[in-house]
Amino acid sequence: MSRQLSMDTVRQNFWKEEYLREKMLRCEWHHKYGSLVKARQKAKAAARLPLKLPALPPRAPLSPPPAPKAVPSRASSPALEAPIQSEMYPVPPATRALLYEGISHDFQGRYRYLSTRKLDMPEKRYLFPITTSFTYGWQLGPPVKQELVSCKMCRTDSFFRKNGAFALLDPRDLAL
Repeated sequence: MSRQLSMDTVRQNFWKEEYLREKMLRCEWHHKYGSLVKARQKAKAAARLPLKLPALPPRAPLSPPPAPKAVPSRASSPALEAPIQSEMYPVPPATRALLYEGISHDFQGRYRYLSTRKLDMPEKRYLFPITTSFTYGWQLGPPVKQELVSCKMCRTDSFFRKNGAFALLDPRDLAL
């Protein structure tokens, strides 16, 4: 874009006034709306920060109920006192020992432990079905393997229609 060479004092004064007027407009806008814009920017920045949850107050330990005096107190085993924390049965010691024998790269250690563990039915591993998908396989029993007795041609002949896809059904195509 070429520069205009015909710049006289009238035109220079015009551009000077325009520049000063725009500068004044910007200053007035900033004076009028600047604090609102800053407040909005701070609100947006605060919204981007991760939500901090309030800290819970420490729980007071529950006092044990008073024991009746007529019954002599017995020391109960710690296994009976502790509530069940897990939804799984404890792992047998023989299976747990597989974890510490070798490494997974050699198909030992964790790999062998998980392979052995998945062979158990879910009822033997879990106390109850945890998810709804567990209910589909819960208490099914061992899998039953079914062998196909027919030959490949028998399966092919019984699967496909003999008269094409859009032909009316032939009585010979229907199973008896």
